Parts: sequence; structure tokens; C-alpha cells
Amino acid sequence: MNIALAETNPPVSAENATRPMTMDLLVTSIESTTRDIRAITLADPTGRALPAFVPGSHLMVHAGSHTNAYSLTGDGTHPSHYSISVLRRDDGHGGSRWLHERLAVGDHLTVGLPRSAFGPIARARKHLLVAGGIGITPMVSHLRAATRWRRDVQLLYVFRDSSAAHLDDVTELAGTRAELFTDRSSFAERLEQALGSQPVGTHLYVCGPSALIDAVTAAATAAGWPDSRIHFERFGVDALDAGDPFRVTLRETGRTIDVPSGTSLLEALEHDGIAIPNLCRQGVCGECRIPLAGGTPIHRDLYLTAEEKDAGDAIMPCVSRAAAGCTLEVPL
Repeated sequence: MNIALAETNPPVSAENATRPMTMDLLVTSIESTTRDIRAITLADPTGRALPAFVPGSHLMVHAGSHTNAYSLTGDGTHPSHYSISVLRRDDGHGGSRWLHERLAVGDHLTVGLPRSAFGPIARARKHLLVAGGIGITPMVSHLRAATRWRRDVQLLYVFRDSSAAHLDDVTELAGTRAELFTDRSSFAERLEQALGSQPVGTHLYVCGPSALIDAVTAAATAAGWPDSRIHFERFGVDALDAGDPFRVTLRETGRTIDVPSGTSLLEALEHDGIAIPNLCRQGVCGECRIPLAGGTPIHRDLYLTAEEKDAGDAIMPCVSRAAAGCTLEVPL
């Protein structure tokens, strides 16, 4: 598939003429819950209540020169503070290291407004949550909402003994509805049983390493689950497969740019001298949004709404792609 771009600056709409609204928050608490995980609590410096959020929401955090997305783990109803858990990733872009090594209580952080692409489906008869490792973070807010609204919920959580996160929260909120695993074989066996024994109308939510998400969603599909009842969340191009190569056409000059497997559209444009404003490079902040003039994109971001993706007239080049052999046309 081909995508076409224009070589001039993309048209500026009222929606993206300014950066997403941000807040300046005070770091009120930092707790090292494991060797590699820090729980960070943020509050308004004046003590005002913070904007509410739906379960599964994430927060864009400006960490030094980096901008990362982290799931909110607290209660989204009239929150007085925001809580995030940050796994140190030495192989990442540096934001998590900055939050581990440079951040202290009393510091201020700039964050975006909470945004959700992983909220619970209100009409669901039951909610089956599956988490691996740090992927438990959005599930904690799901559990808080399920407790508040008395929703039927079940959690399967697999983790390494040395890096378990939010175990106290999980056991307090879910009790016997939470099943904990430290070995993959037991988890896989129980997962198969759980997928095959849910009442009609159950929705599945999965978060964790890419391999776990792929395995769980594949197992659900094999068990007959429709795509409409399978929901998952993963951040950034590093959490996605390398994708197939494709081509971009710059409409105004007819110039083409090949995008190899493992290289993002954003990186390919930058390499060719085309500057695109960007922040997170994870498909969540919306800063790098560019218009499409033709072609069929494969949307992999968490920013565009379902309606915007269906319209096919915009793309987040930091994570989204086109199918093999296709061309996208962009009016840059």
C-alpha cells in the first residue's frame, strides 16, 4: 500500500494548532515498590482536585527531554492526586531512567490531561482482565472502578517474583477474583480454561509485554471470541512488531520515500529531511499527527478516535504504517 504526503508543512487545524493541554503537578510521594519499579504520586500544587478520568487512562509525563505515557493506577472519580508506576527500562528512550534517577519529592512535573483508549465497556456482562508484569497498572484502575460500581470482574496476573507490582492493591480490590501466577505454564493452562468458561457478553482486556498480548489475543480468537470483545493496550513502536515495508508519496513533488520494516514513518521522514513536530513517539500524545491524501493506513496509535481512523485522512507516523506493497500519499 502507498501513502502520499505533501512536502510543505501540514495544514494546521484548530484541533492541533496548539499542543495538548498540560498541567504542572507536584511530586508528593515516591516509593520504590520493587528494585525496578517506582510508584510516583502527583498532586496540584494548590491542593485543588484534579480532572477525573476513566479506568485504563494514561498520563503523558514530560520526563526531562523525554515524554512517556504511564497508566494511572488510582481512582478516577474526583481524584485529589494521580498515581503512576514507572518500570525502569534501560533499553528505552530514557524517560523511565530520568524518573528513577533524577526525580525527587517536591519536584514539579509537566503532564498532559488523562486520556483513555482502554476503558471498560459499560455494557459488558463481565470483565476478564489479563495482565503481565507492569501491565497490571491499568488493571488496578479497572479494579477500583469494578469495586465502586459492583461490576463482575476476574483477573489473571502473571509476573516474576522479583518484579511483582501492586500485589497489595490487587488482593485488596479483587480478593478471590484475582488469580496470581509466577510460572507461565500454570498461567497458560488457567488462561485456556478461563477463556472457555466465560458467560456470553464478557469482555477481555489484556496488557503486558507484546508477546503476552499476542499469545492471549490469539488464544481468545481460537476460543471463538469476537474481535469486538477483545481489548488490549501497548505503548510505542518498541511494543509493536516491525511491520512490513511500504512507500510514502509526497504529493506536491511526487517524490517517494521507502519505509523499511522496523523503521517508523516518522523516522523515515526525518531521515529524508522532513521535520515533523513530535513528543512521545509512542502514539499517544497526538503531536506528530499529519494528514493523509490517499492510501490505506494501518493505525496503531492510541490517540485518534475510531471515527478519525475510519475517516482515513490522518495518521500518527510515530507508530502507524501501511500494508506491504502499499503506498500512502501525504500532502506535506
